[in-house]
Amino acid sequence: MSVRDTVTFMLDGREVAGRPGEPILEVARREGIAIPQLCYKPGLAAVGNCRACMVEIAGERVLAPSCCRSATPGMQVRSQSERARKAQRLVLELLQADMPQAGYTRYTRDNELDHWSAKLGVGAPRFAPRVPPAADLSHPAIAVNLAACIQCTRCVRACRDEQVNDVIGLAWRGEHAQIVFDMGDPMGASTCVGCGECVQACPTGALASVERDAAGQAAASLAVADQQVPSVCPYCGVGCQLTYHVKDNRILWVDGRDGPANRGRLCVKGRYGFDYVHHPHRLTTPLIRRKDAAPKVAMIGGDVMLDPDHVLDVFREASWDEALDFAAGGLTAIRDAHGGKALAGFGSAKGSNEEAYLFQKLVRTGFGSNNVDHCTRLCHASSVVALLEGIGSGAVSNPVMDVLRSDVIVVIGANPSVNHPVAASWIKNAVKRGAKLIVMDPRRSDLSRLAFRFLQFNADTDVALLNALMHVIV
Repeated sequence: MSVRDTVTFMLDGREVAGRPGEPILEVARREGIAIPQLCYKPGLAAVGNCRACMVEIAGERVLAPSCCRSATPGMQVRSQSERARKAQRLVLELLQADMPQAGYTRYTRDNELDHWSAKLGVGAPRFAPRVPPAADLSHPAIAVNLAACIQCTRCVRACRDEQVNDVIGLAWRGEHAQIVFDMGDPMGASTCVGCGECVQACPTGALASVERDAAGQAAASLAVADQQVPSVCPYCGVGCQLTYHVKDNRILWVDGRDGPANRGRLCVKGRYGFDYVHHPHRLTTPLIRRKDAAPKVAMIGGDVMLDPDHVLDVFREASWDEALDFAAGGLTAIRDAHGGKALAGFGSAKGSNEEAYLFQKLVRTGFGSNNVDHCTRLCHASSVVALLEGIGSGAVSNPVMDVLRSDVIVVIGANPSVNHPVAASWIKNAVKRGAKLIVMDPRRSDLSRLAFRFLQFNADTDVALLNALMHVIV
């Protein structure tokens, strides 16, 4: 920050500097000053409804929430005065009164309310608890335990402002107020898409990832990971960064990381689609076909079916060296007998650029063939040609988040809400900021509800539609 772009003020007796409009709470966080916070979460709008972050400002009659109050030059702020601390402790105690009191009834590994209560020395609450709402375990991935809900609305903002799925809301008033899904439906019967953004936002575990026992019974997962593995989501091409929380070489849960494409967001695939890693049918050891197994012709014709639970009836386990030598020997025999053109390589969209380069080099130099292709060419051949002619590059020209800079967004022949949900969330955010969205598709997709114009043309008439647009524009 340059001196011109800073606001200097006093915070707990020390001179600090912040950006104009920056919340006092953010300045305190940067300076290492701990102020309790429950409803505030970076990336979400500051609403100041928990009142745990109250601070005392010289010359003002009432305390101020530091999460949505910015400093002015020369302001004197005290977050640890007797008056501020008393207010902070009282808020935490009132919230603790409504929480399940036994340790085993907690629903998260890291309860932020417990953390701040311990930090400020808040003991057993003196107030009568509310009647705890019943648990909702109807969703296959998310457990709802509103007995732990403090109505901070972080889940509401995560669902409505970040992902723009508009499923979670706050209904009723006063002591009857509670988090609801759609029109008060069970979460499993609601329009929830299972992105888990609410789980990542919840500070107390009222919304938590489900862990199922051997009988299939659901409960909030409380296992503690012994390592965190940073990675990239293995599904679509958005490139969301995530962290696997692992224990005993098994993935327990997944959190989004602050990557350039997702900023901590994930979709249902990235957050919950990791069970295949532990599936018993997943191959973890190279296999070579047994010499006494049924011939391939019989299996292809349907006379013999391969049972995934008894794969070793047809194959035997082998070392990597043996398997690679066996595969290389078979490919070499075909090349020597029929020539390099008898072989072809078909690349995967899951590979990196470096892996794609090595693969084509294997085919061209090892096989002696130019028969190398890629699965994406089938659906993107026309767009690659158009991009080459239009901008000189057949690759994507902008990060997906650049859609936030657009005034008009046109979506045709795509359903990003289903195929690339995190990318769709940025489109929705752009619309909420004022961008005009035009959706052209024979199907009415989820994005059409936010569209400025929805053109539902007949199937197979997209070329005619685009030619008509070009005729008018050009």
